[in-house]
Amino acid sequence: STCACVEYYGKALESLIKQVKIMSIHGKMKHKRNKIFTEFRKLPGGILVCTDVMARGIDIPEVHWVLQYDPPSSASAFVHRCGRTARIGNVGSALVFLLPMEESYVNFLSINQKCPMQEMKPQTNVLDLLPKLKSMALADRAVFEKGMKAFVSYVQAYAKHECHLIFRIKDLDFANLAKGFALLKMPKMPELRGKCFPDFTPVTVNTDSISFKDKNREKQRQKQLEQQR
Repeated sequence: STCACVEYYGKALESLIKQVKIMSIHGKMKHKRNKIFTEFRKLPGGILVCTDVMARGIDIPEVHWVLQYDPPSSASAFVHRCGRTARIGNVGSALVFLLPMEESYVNFLSINQKCPMQEMKPQTNVLDLLPKLKSMALADRAVFEKGMKAFVSYVQAYAKHECHLIFRIKDLDFANLAKGFALLKMPKMPELRGKCFPDFTPVTVNTDSISFKDKNREKQRQKQLEQQR
C-alpha cells in the first residue's frame, strides 16, 4: 500500500530469498521506474515488489502469481491487480491476505465487482523468518529505520482505506502487527499515543547504538549526534 513498505519488504526479500531476482518499484522512483519495469519483463523469473503503480496499464508476460499483502483501497484496483496474471489465455493465481475481522471484504468484492473468491487453506511447515529480519535490523540501522517507516506508513494507509467500515483502525492489533514487521520497538506516532502493548516485547538493546553499515551514513549520523549533544 505504501512506498515505505515496498522499500522495506523488497530489502528483506533480497536477503531472505536466495537465487531469485528481487526487484522493487513504487511511485517515488520517477526516473528509475521504466528501467526497472523493462528489466523485470526480460527476466526468465523473479519477484517484483510494488505499490499500486503496477496495478493497471502494464503488460508483463507469464505472471504466475499476484500476491496482495494489503487489500487495495478500491474494489476496481483489486480486479486490475489480479489481471496482471493469466494474460491472453494463460493460467495464473491471485491471493489476497485478510485478517479474520476483514473477511466481509470477500462479500464486498463479490457484490461490487462480481469477483468470486475461494479461501486458501493456511500453508503448513512455514518457516519463521522474523528472527532473521530482526537480526538484520540490529546489524544495520538502514534496515531498522526502513522497518519503522514501513510500519508507520502501513498504519496511516490503513486508516485512510476506502472501505473504512471493513478496515477499522481501532480494531487493529498493533502489537502483533509490529511483530509481523519484525520491529525492535514500537514507533512514536499519534495513532499509538496513550496505548500499552503488553503482547509486544521490545529489544533490550538501546536502538540509538545501532549503526549504519554504510560508513558514510554512519559518519554523518555520528556528526549529527555530536551536534545534538
